[in-house]
Amino acid sequence: MPGPPNVPDRRETGSPRRRIPLAAPVTLGIAAAGVSVLTALPDVVSLSPWWTVAIVTASGLLAGSIAWATSRARRQETVTDDGALWRPPDQWPPIPAHFTGRVESLAELRGVFAEHRRDRFRAEHRPPLVVSVYGRGGVGKSALIARFGQEVADRFPDGRLHADLRGTVEAPVRPEEVLIGFLRALGVRLTTDPGGLTELRRLWLTWTKDRRILIGLDNAQEAGQVMELIPADPGCVVMVTSRNPLFLRNAYDKQLSVFSSAQGVELLARLAGGERVAADLEAAEEIVRMCDHLPLAISICGGRLATRENWTLRQLADRLRDERRRLDQLELGGGQDRSVRASLQLSYDDCTGIQRRLLRTLSLLTAPDVPGWVPGELLATSELEGADQLEVLIDAQLADSSGVDFSGAMRYRLHDLVRIFAREVALARDDDTHRRAAIERVLSGYRRRAEAAAVARWPQDWGRSGRRTELAASGELTQASAADWLNAERRTLVAMIHQARSLEMWELTWSLGRAFCSLCHSLRAYWSDWRAVAEIVCEAATRLGDRRALGIALLDRAAVAGGQGDRDGARKDAELALDVFTELGESWWAARAMRSVGMTLFNEGSLDRAQGYLIGAITAFKGEDDRWWTARSQRNLAELRLAQRRPEEAGQLLEDALGVFQRDRNRYSEAQTLRVYGEVLGATARALELQGDAKAAAENFTRAGFSLDRAAEMFRLRGELWEEARCLRAAGEVGNPANGLRELTYVRRAAEMLAAIGDSWGVARAELSAGRAHGRLGRTREAQQALTRAVGQFEELGDRWWMARSLRYLGEQHLEAGDCGTALTLLGRAQGIYRSLGNQAGTGRTLELLRRAEECAERTTS
Repeated sequence: MPGPPNVPDRRETGSPRRRIPLAAPVTLGIAAAGVSVLTALPDVVSLSPWWTVAIVTASGLLAGSIAWATSRARRQETVTDDGALWRPPDQWPPIPAHFTGRVESLAELRGVFAEHRRDRFRAEHRPPLVVSVYGRGGVGKSALIARFGQEVADRFPDGRLHADLRGTVEAPVRPEEVLIGFLRALGVRLTTDPGGLTELRRLWLTWTKDRRILIGLDNAQEAGQVMELIPADPGCVVMVTSRNPLFLRNAYDKQLSVFSSAQGVELLARLAGGERVAADLEAAEEIVRMCDHLPLAISICGGRLATRENWTLRQLADRLRDERRRLDQLELGGGQDRSVRASLQLSYDDCTGIQRRLLRTLSLLTAPDVPGWVPGELLATSELEGADQLEVLIDAQLADSSGVDFSGAMRYRLHDLVRIFAREVALARDDDTHRRAAIERVLSGYRRRAEAAAVARWPQDWGRSGRRTELAASGELTQASAADWLNAERRTLVAMIHQARSLEMWELTWSLGRAFCSLCHSLRAYWSDWRAVAEIVCEAATRLGDRRALGIALLDRAAVAGGQGDRDGARKDAELALDVFTELGESWWAARAMRSVGMTLFNEGSLDRAQGYLIGAITAFKGEDDRWWTARSQRNLAELRLAQRRPEEAGQLLEDALGVFQRDRNRYSEAQTLRVYGEVLGATARALELQGDAKAAAENFTRAGFSLDRAAEMFRLRGELWEEARCLRAAGEVGNPANGLRELTYVRRAAEMLAAIGDSWGVARAELSAGRAHGRLGRTREAQQALTRAVGQFEELGDRWWMARSLRYLGEQHLEAGDCGTALTLLGRAQGIYRSLGNQAGTGRTLELLRRAEECAERTTS
């Protein structure tokens, strides 16, 4: 057991002895005498009240000075009995030469310190302030507390203690070792065995009582390393850094994040030179980004540039771009403070075996982030167990949460440099079979979820209507939640499809891609991704040698190609799919392909050829007893009849289709049909108006508006932006003379929505609608401008039929304005396109306008 000498006793031999100069007591004695004289003076001499107040104030100030000098004297240099000099310890590390940024963090710490000081004076028995700063290795935690500790140094007259707890190595420093060092720094002579941690803790509490000491504890591994080092006196402050959150009681926790792009560039400029960085700011920002905004990595890059004046920033950026060599570039030596790889290795070594395996397998995925079920698949364990292990990696600052996605699920990612490091380890340690198996489990998980979402969103795309598939029966998603799922998973799903392709997992590639195309088709969204994936799906089907899969892939590619204006490519794919399904005897899919060919011909303007395929599809679907596809094909034929100026037939087809959708409670298809029905009613109203039947026209205008408003509202409530925009555009084309301005507003809103979702064809179509709306309002110049834009956009998209329609409307506007020559030119171009397409309806309408234009030109010349 330790003896009594371990108890601090100012009388014990060898304890520090204050060395006070002789002048000090003399000066203090004189000052004290002055206080006594001033205090007694008002009693001896009669003075005015003001003089009395002044003398009392002066006495108080002088007395305060004496007290302050006395307290200062207690903290002056002292000597021990053996003559050794001792002063309050100052072990605080210096501020790094190129300390940059952290303005917000420093301000936050100032606020914490100020609040603690106020609370310390207000209440007794307050605990000491403990500030825990945690974050990734190399993020600058030690630099931050070094900088702040120097700023507040004068608030701690009894010294500043600092210790590196080495929590990132295999043998971290024990609390006993730290306490012995701190006690010796405070002048405690440990002449005998100080005993264990309990005895040292008692000494520590005693020697820190009534003192103001700043204590820095760097690189803590866990709370147990720190708890016994926290004094009890509220005048002391402890600042701790760690890679993991320590969850200390009564502590202020501060997670230090990486630099912003601007802060990273500033640090790079301080190290490499401001002019050098300013000369190629784009490369500097790229370097910071590839350093993952990590101060340690940026500092290493700055150091490399500083010692290589012949290097440009672009050259360094090019070196960093190769992920296989990036960590080699981010190294100036073997220590953790000079090598990103060494710093990451320390964090990796601190993990358990299963956590290391999760980190390695996560790094193999090319996705930008993943949901919480993925770790369980990677580890071939339960979702809950995988999520628990992931949370440990987050605490270790090796993984991060990237937020909540559209579906309400939390998403996770690896920091870029962590991912590169972990992938290095995985490629070196794990064999290809295990790596491939882990990735395949995740891809299979995504396949199940993607197919379930696609079936929930558009079940008719996955089988005959009225027959629930296994996927539909097992899924819990609604159409709306399936859309949210795609919005949340789109980038990750595309990355998974590309990764499956790169690994030549062709069955998974096809299945994932097919589900993605179905979802995009139902939403009419993500056109560029949809097109790229459709190409991959066709490739996968070819590699599999599966003709049926190829036919389905061709239909998917035809859908996106047609939607983007590639009518020729869409028609060829649909015709090839029809040949495949006919050859295989797949009658239901053959009907799907027949309808696709018909719609492609319709969109090309080949109305006569298109109607044959659509009628054939309707017949085939009836033979398959598929009511939904029969009704949808009838709606498509109704749209064609409307283009042929046969609204009565169109109306009958739509009423039949509407009855099917209403009986089946298919609100989405019902709303689509109401939109087309509103367009038919509008065309009927315009025809009646031309015939002079104002009452019947007004009635049909009202019905058209009601039908379109109802359809738009149904889509709005479902969050279907594309369909809502189509309804608004149709509402802007009704042509009701009483609603001219409102119709123009509808078209403008539709154009904004279509532009926001990237539908370039829809935007061009809205320009045409806007031109017609302006024309009905008598705004000839605005109408001509909008229609000219529509012509250019359709020409750029390669859509010759709609280009011809835009030319026809533009020619009509010029004709109405009396510009007969321009009208003849524009109408002549439209006529040529219509004839090449074999579009008799368009040809007939354009001929009527050409005759009027020729008559106009004759009148003008005569």
